[in-house]
Amino acid sequence: MTEYQKVEYHIGKDGKIVEKVLNATGTSCVETTRGLEKSLGEIESQQLLPEYYERDGLINISENQSLQQW
Repeated sequence: MTEYQKVEYHIGKDGKIVEKVLNATGTSCVETTRGLEKSLGEIESQQLLPEYYERDGLINISENQSLQQW
């Protein structure tokens, strides 16, 4: 299934560009915009949304069991 990310750009009167990636999880947030950021120049600061820390939208659950022999 194809995933679509939405990228918003806000350009302030001072010329600063604020970029926001929506509908992306994990490192796909930064991979989506890497090329354009490289073209724009130096990144002054970066603030990651909580979705960045999600692992590709998956929740990993592990369960441990121990068996005892009677």
